[in-house]
Formats: sequence, structure tokens, C-alpha cells
Amino acid sequence: MLSSMAAAKGLQACSMLFMFWFLVLNSRMLHADNQELELLLSFKSSLNDPLKYLSNWNPSATFCKWQGITCTNSSRITVIELSGKNISGKISSSIFQLPYIQTIDLSSNQLSGKLPDDIFSSSSLRFLNLSNNNFTGPIPNGSIFLLETLDLSNNMLSGKIPQEIGSFSNLKFLDLGGNVLVGKIPLSVTNLTSLQVLTLASNQLVGQIPSELGQMRSLKWIYLGYNNLSGEIPIELGQLTSLNHLDLVYNNLTGQIPSSLGNLSNLQYLFLYQNKLAGPIPKSIFGLTKLISLDLSDNSLSGEIPELIIKLKNLEILHLFSNNFTGKIPVALSSLPRLQILQLWSNKLSGEIPKDLGKRNNLTVLDLSSNSLTGRIPEGLCSSGNLFKLILFSNSLEDEIPKSLSTCNSLRRVRLQDNSLSGELSSEFTKLPLVYFLDISSNNLSGRIDSRKWEMPSLQMLSLARNSFFGGLPDSFGSENLENLDLSQNLFSGAIPRKFGSLSELMQLRLSKNKISGEIPDELSSCEKLVSLDLSHNKLSGQIPASFSEMPVLGLLDLSHNELSGKIPANLGRVESLVQVNISHNHFHGSLPSTGAFLAINASAIAGNDLCGGDKTSGLPPCRRVKSPMWWFYVACSLGALVLLALLAFGFVFIRGQRNLELKRVENEDGTWELQFFNSKVSKSIAIDDILLSMKEENLISRGKKGASYKGKSITNDMEFIVKKMNDVNSIPLSEISELGKLQHPNIVNLFGLCQSNKVAYVIYEYIEGKSLSEVLLNLSWERRRKIAIGIAKALRFLHCYCSPSVLAGYMSPEKIIIDGKDEPRLILSLPSLVCIETTKCFISSAYVAPETRETKDITEKSDMYGFGLILIELLTGKGPADAEFGGHESIVEWARYCYSDCHLDMWIDPMISGNASINQNELIETMNLALQCTATEPTARPCANEVSKTLESALRKSSRVLGLKFSSLF
Repeated sequence: MLSSMAAAKGLQACSMLFMFWFLVLNSRMLHADNQELELLLSFKSSLNDPLKYLSNWNPSATFCKWQGITCTNSSRITVIELSGKNISGKISSSIFQLPYIQTIDLSSNQLSGKLPDDIFSSSSLRFLNLSNNNFTGPIPNGSIFLLETLDLSNNMLSGKIPQEIGSFSNLKFLDLGGNVLVGKIPLSVTNLTSLQVLTLASNQLVGQIPSELGQMRSLKWIYLGYNNLSGEIPIELGQLTSLNHLDLVYNNLTGQIPSSLGNLSNLQYLFLYQNKLAGPIPKSIFGLTKLISLDLSDNSLSGEIPELIIKLKNLEILHLFSNNFTGKIPVALSSLPRLQILQLWSNKLSGEIPKDLGKRNNLTVLDLSSNSLTGRIPEGLCSSGNLFKLILFSNSLEDEIPKSLSTCNSLRRVRLQDNSLSGELSSEFTKLPLVYFLDISSNNLSGRIDSRKWEMPSLQMLSLARNSFFGGLPDSFGSENLENLDLSQNLFSGAIPRKFGSLSELMQLRLSKNKISGEIPDELSSCEKLVSLDLSHNKLSGQIPASFSEMPVLGLLDLSHNELSGKIPANLGRVESLVQVNISHNHFHGSLPSTGAFLAINASAIAGNDLCGGDKTSGLPPCRRVKSPMWWFYVACSLGALVLLALLAFGFVFIRGQRNLELKRVENEDGTWELQFFNSKVSKSIAIDDILLSMKEENLISRGKKGASYKGKSITNDMEFIVKKMNDVNSIPLSEISELGKLQHPNIVNLFGLCQSNKVAYVIYEYIEGKSLSEVLLNLSWERRRKIAIGIAKALRFLHCYCSPSVLAGYMSPEKIIIDGKDEPRLILSLPSLVCIETTKCFISSAYVAPETRETKDITEKSDMYGFGLILIELLTGKGPADAEFGGHESIVEWARYCYSDCHLDMWIDPMISGNASINQNELIETMNLALQCTATEPTARPCANEVSKTLESALRKSSRVLGLKFSSLF
């Protein structure tokens, strides 16, 4: 009995103790929950969330169910994932105080300001990604023992890399690339013995590469490109036997390539291009049997390319161009089964091209141009059936063009000019279906070209100049897309075919220095896109067609050294585009037209005729005047009076229309405001109260470095508009903005006006119902993306080619392109002086900035084209330049360049549009080709907006057609 009572008392005591601890633990859990809740709400309060992604972040719901939050089974927050949510504002340090947090990913947003000082205070954090934002200031000191991934890339972080970086002892991934970091690479980084990926690229780092990096035996990838590093490549890097990828491009590295790199037995990618390296390629490099891509281009390397290259059986890409290599092309290259891209141009190579090259390779691109090669073009270059780019110009190649090339239906771009090729063109060579660029000029080719059928439906550029072709000209070349036709300096005879007038895309026609006779066909004036027409040094007769006066974009007309006669059409040169005319050495008579093209014309351009008139520069005698009766005086007076009345009437209407556009001053309780509108309808619709009433948080659209944007509506007639509040009123260039206000184009967002006081300024834009390209891109089909690409190109062509002076788009990005309800893109122009060219930090923040602009801070038409090229890549791949991963490549351009060269469409095409990739393959590949031309490192190699627009419009008209732009051999 006593024992049972004791047992009961013991059980009761245990129950009470259990209840006590239950209450204690429950109290602690509630306290922990409240603490985490408060920290999250504090973090949210510092953010702007225009997409309302954080709308369910409120205490009424359990925070473990909030968007972007992941908890453990015990309801402890371990993950915050808010990547790419268009969030802006400053980052609160509260999230780094969450006691159990392991992963924080805030990448690809618009966050700004300095990083919190206690960013490295969390003891539990393993993954931190703040890349692709607008953070400024230095990298804070501190360390986290458990942290394995630290990605701060593509921000505006400045200062030196802190020495404390070496304290992150468990770090495996470190990316600080794409910032404005200066100084040397700290030696402490070599303490990171677990590090596998090290990226410090695209900064302003100086000094030598630390030899101590050789101690980091876990390293697999090293990216140090696009800095100002100098000195030699440390031999100690050869100790990194786990290394898969070594990228030191675009630095000032000197000396020789260390032979110790031959110890990197796992290396697959070796990129050392654009440095100042000299000497031969070490023989040990050819023992790297796992190499897939070897790029040593743009250095001062010399010596011969050894036959040892036969060991590189896995090599797919070999770039050794722009060096000083001598000797012969190694025969061993013919035995590399995976070789796809071979570019050896601009060296001093001699001898013959290996006769078996291509037979056992998988060649897609071959560029051996600008060397001293001799002998024949090998028959087997296209044995793979995949060769689409063959560039052999500026050598001493001879004999006939191989017949095997005539059946190489994969060919797209062929440049064989400046050689000693001879013989005739085979009938099959003029039927290659995909060739868009064919240049075989400056050779010894001969025969007739009118005796065969030309069926080249993709052809856009054809040059047969400086050969010995004879006979008549063919009526057609089998292409409706022909833009550039150069048949000059041959022996062609007969008449100019009238069917040339049906070449609706033709922009340049050169038939000079032949034996062409007959009259100039009037049908040529139907080529409304013709910019340059050179018919000089022939035997043409008859008169200049009067319809030439109406050609809208003709800029150059050379009819010199012919047998033309009659009077010059009085209206020739009336179109402003015609700026260069040469009609010398013909049989023209009469007076020189008084149009713009003939004003101040050089005497040599009209010599050898029987002309009169013109100003002193023409060197012509004055025309004899016939005495006129006195009534001319009365006629002149009457005409003068009519003109005066017309001017007065026009002036009255014009002044009435302009009154609403004048600068207005309005006073209200907020002070004195100056309003300047650029459209009379807008001026009547929008008042100062409309603008000020729009400045409410519920109307907020976006917030950036220079100010915030709000949506407004006119009280008068419900006209909607966008108001951009500018933080710096002194930065507003009124005269330049006024010029932008005059621009009208269907693919450009209209600038309505400007409103400012002495404290604040507002810029008023047209409101477009739609979303930014960045918001909708991933859901768009290829057809819709194609339409967007053409629209942006048209906008750039208008700005660069039709505005005088030309207007620059400035900062180009998908966020600055609005897609309206009809899938038409509308480009938002960067305001003058607000493109941040005056500050390095502001400018380098954009991943869409051209490389030369990062250095010079200058914006040009070519930098606009670079931004457009990046947008094209994004339309094709779904990837933007701010994305973190590019398969081991330094930047999206480098990644796209190699993907394009490999020609594996499925490797780079956006999965959203991959379903019809086989149908649109030509369009996709050649649009990428164009994108790479636009993003060429050398600005002068980038095409102009007019070329790009014309190319896209014509090449994307049908899926079976491909692009045809005058590309360089840089890719």
C-alpha cells in the first residue's frame, strides 16, 4: 500500500515537472517566433515592392507560408529566396540576425545603398547571393565560418577587397566580379583552401596575379579577366591540378605562357586572349588531353604551331588568331575528330592548307584569312556537312574553287577575296541555298555569269569585283534580299538589266570599270533603298533618267567617264540625301541644277562636259542670259506678293499652334512652377495640379537612382501619363530635353514635357499600357520576340540616321523597353546628362554598357548598338548579362560567342522557343550572328543601326531566309 502511494506521488511529480518544462519551451518558441516575425517585417519595411510579391508578408499569416520563405519542420526560417522580384530600396540588417538562416538570395533586383556593416554577423549562414543589384560602397569586414557561397557580383561595390576575405575558411564559391573594386588581389584569399570557384573579373584590379594562388588546390575555375593585371602568369598555377577552367583574358599580362600549365591535367578551357604574351606556345600545353577550347588570340605569340597538337583529341575550338605565328598549318589538325572552330587569321602562316583538313573533323567555322598561304583550297573542307563559315581572304591561294564547295549546302558566309583563284564558277556554286554573304573579289576568276542560273535565295551581299568575268549581266541572282551588289572592274558588256529595278532591298550597286553600254534603265529608280550607285567608267549613253531625282535615300551617284548626253535633270539633287555626285567626262550640256547636290560642287566632278552656271567652285562659265521683256518685273512682283501672303497666313497658324508650347509659369501654394510641353494637345490636357496629385505612393511605378516614377491622369480628359521625379533639379538640361520632345516615332515613348521649380523637377512621359520587356520576355514566342527585335532596331535607326544631329538611346536594357498590347516595343530614351557618364559608379552598374564606355564614359552610336546586341542575345537565349552562370565563360557575350561557334542550337536557345527551333533554325542562328556583330569588342566592327534594321527586316521576313550583313571576320 505504501509503495503504491509513493509511486502515485512520484508520477504526479513527474507530470508537474513535464508540464513546467513544456510551458518553458513553448514560451521560448513563441518568443523565437515573435523575434523572427519582427525581423522579417523590419526587413520588408525598408523595401519597395512594385510587383506586390511580398503582399502576403503580414502577421495574419504564418511566416513560413510567406512567399520566398522556407522553414524547417520546427518552423524556423532557413531560406529567404527573393531573386528577380524587382525589389528596390536599401537592405536592412535584420535578415542577417535571423538565428537559423542558412540561405539568403536577393540577386537580380534593384537594391541599392551600402551593404550593412553586420552583413557577416550570422553564424548559421551558408549561402549569400546579392548579385546583380546596385549596391555601392566597400565590402564590409567580417567573416562567417560556415559560409560556402558568397556572390556579390555585378553591383557598384568599390574600394579594395578586404583582407578579411581570407577568414571565410569554408568558402567554396566566391564571385566579386562586375564591380569597381581596385587595388591588388589580397594574399589572404589564398587561405581559402576549400575554394573551388574564384571570380574577380570585370573590376579595376592591378598588380600581379599572386603566385600563392597555386596553394589553393581545390580550385576548379579561375576568372580574373577584364582587369588591369600585369606581370607574368605565375608558374605556380601549374600546381592546381583540379583546375577545369582558367580565364585571364583582357589584362596586361606579359612574358611567356609558363610551361607548368601543362600540369593541369583536368583543364578543359584555357583562355588567355587579349594580353601581351609573347614567345612560343609551350609544348607541355599540347599534353592537356582534356582541352575542349583553347583561345590564345590577340597576343604577340610567335613560333610555329607544332604537330604535337594531334594529342588534343577532345579539342573543339582553337583560336590562335591575331598573333605572329609562322610556319605551316600543322597537318595534325586534320586528325582532331571533334574540331569544329578553327581560327588562325592574322598571323604569318605560309605553305599550303593541309589537304585532308575537314575530312575527319567536324568543321563549322574555318577562318585562315590574312596569312601567306599558297596552293589550292582543299576538297574536303565541307566533309562534315556542317561548315557554314569559310573565311580565306588575303592569302595567295590559287587554282579553281573546289567543286566540293559547290555542293556544301550548309555554307552561309564565304569570303575568298584577295587571292589568286582562277577558272570559272561552277553551275552548282551559284545555287547554294543558305549563302548570304559571298565575296570572291580580287582574284583571277573568269567566264560568263549570265550563262547559268543563279538560285541563291538567301543572298544579301555579292562581290565579284576585280576579276575577269565577261559577257552580259544576269537578270537575277535568285534573291529578293540582295542589298549589296559589286560587279565592278571586270569585262562585263551589254546593257544593265531592267530587272535590276526589282531588287527592292538593294542599297549599294557598283558596276564601274566595265564595258557596259546602252541607256541607264529608268527602272533603277524603283530601288528606293539604294544609297550608293556607281556606274562610272563604262560606255553608257543617253540621258540621266529624270526619275533619279525622286530616289529617297540616294547618297552617292557616280556616272563619270561614260558617253551620257543631254541636260542634267533640273530636280536632280533636290533630295537632301544626295551629297556626292560625279558626272564628269560625259557629253552633258546646259546649266548646272541649282539643287543642293550641285551647290559648291568640286570642279573635277563636272569637268569634261559642256555645262555652265554654278558658283565659283564649279569652275564653269556663267550661262548666257536671254533678254527678257519688261513684263517679267510685274510677274515677279505678283509672285512675290502671293508668297508674302502665304507666309503671313502660315505664320498666323503656326504661332497659334505654338502658343500652347511656350514656357509657362504657374503659381500655387507650393511655389512657382515652370511648365514646358512639346505637344499642343498635351499642353491643353495636363495641368500642374494633375502632376502634383500623381505624387502618391499608390501611383508609384518604379524607383531608381535618379528618382521615382508615378502614373498620373488628367482631370480634364483622363489622359494618362508618367511623371518621373528627378532628385537633382540642377541636372536637367532643358535645351537638350526640348529636342527630345520633338521626336515622334511609333517605337519610342514620347516625351510630353518638363515641370520644375527651384527645388524639384518632373519629366512627363507618354503612358504606355503594357509591361517592360524584362517582365514578359520569358512568356513570349519567337514570333513575338522577332517583332520586338525589329521594332527596337527601327527606333535606333530613326535616332541615329534620321535625326539631325543624331540622338543616342543611352542606357539600353529590357527595363527601358515597354511592350504594348500589340507587341510593339516602345523604347524609353535616357535623358541627356542623366545617363551617368560623369560618374564611374553609376555607369558601371549597368551590365548593358559597352566595354569601351566603361573605360571612357563616352556614349556613342556604337555603344547603343552594343546594348542592342545584348538585348538580341536575351531575346534568343532568355539569359541577360546580369545572370550569374554562363557555363564557365566570362560574360554573356563570350558565352554566346562560343555557343554560336559550336552551333549547338539546343545548348543556348531559350527553352520557351525551342519547340519550333528546327523550323526557325536559320533565323535563330543568324540573329545570334547579328547579335555578336553588335557586341564586337572593337566598336568600329559593329554595324550601324541602318544596317541592322535593314538586315532584320529582310532576313526575318521568311523563316527560310538568313541574314546578310557586311560582317567582319572577327567571329
